[in-house]
Amino acid sequence: MTTRSLSRIIPSIPVSDGAGVKLRRSLGQNQWLRLDPFLMLDEFASDNPDDYIAGFPPHPHRGFETVTYMLAGEFEHRDHLGNTGHLRGGGAQWMTAGRGIIHSEMPLQEQGRLHGFQFWINLPASEKMKPASYRDIEPEDIPERKIAGGRVRVIAGAFDTGDGAALPGPIQGLSTAPLFLDLRLEAGARVSQQLPAGHNAFLYPYAGSLSVISGDGAQPLPTRQAGVLSDGERVELEAGPDGCGVLLLSARPLGEPVVQYGPFVMNTREEIEATLREFRDGSFEAQAGSLAG
Repeated sequence: MTTRSLSRIIPSIPVSDGAGVKLRRSLGQNQWLRLDPFLMLDEFASDNPDDYIAGFPPHPHRGFETVTYMLAGEFEHRDHLGNTGHLRGGGAQWMTAGRGIIHSEMPLQEQGRLHGFQFWINLPASEKMKPASYRDIEPEDIPERKIAGGRVRVIAGAFDTGDGAALPGPIQGLSTAPLFLDLRLEAGARVSQQLPAGHNAFLYPYAGSLSVISGDGAQPLPTRQAGVLSDGERVELEAGPDGCGVLLLSARPLGEPVVQYGPFVMNTREEIEATLREFRDGSFEAQAGSLAG
């Protein structure tokens, strides 16, 4: 069984998005810093309400999925379908923009810590114009298990428990077959996870540090840097001296052209131009409707 090594490190950089929310972006800083089918990864983490209070007012998306995962704090989701979601620490939302959605994500707090992540995952051409959908995942609906030297939470795919069994998360059956784990490891703890060969995978330590263990030795990955993994069938991690919290994500690559203009991700320039025409002449908004509630 081939063990994956660390093939590339993408440091996160400070950016501002929405109505001025301060973020750190690793994947998606530009078109060369993607990992098919992952388009972007943002982390928002602040105790200062000035960094997040303005939130993300109504805005459109088309052609991909957005996933938000909260460690601390609260957001409210609203969209044109009439969905509302209360994101709180430990919870997640999985939104398929498909042919078009208009939504907002606004903080439900005026002070205190807000810490979470959002990543974008591309849709295949055959699914880009399917109806939009939204799923709110409560913290208690995300499986959590104690493992040697730490804990794991499974949002999508399944965690390899090491005894021939698997711990599945609530998100299953998508065409990209995503795996999304949140691992909390004590100092020096080791964990191994099987990954399908050919699937692209990366790590994002949000607290502490870790090393990727392979035939290349121990390769360190500092906090708040995305570590892209080589191909293989498993990954082995060792937490640093202060322990670590790390996201592990993998998915089946699409191998399709990506043409992006802001919140729209399609396969051709002509499709983007058509989307922009719809947005400018109001037909996108007419199709999407107005925010409910």
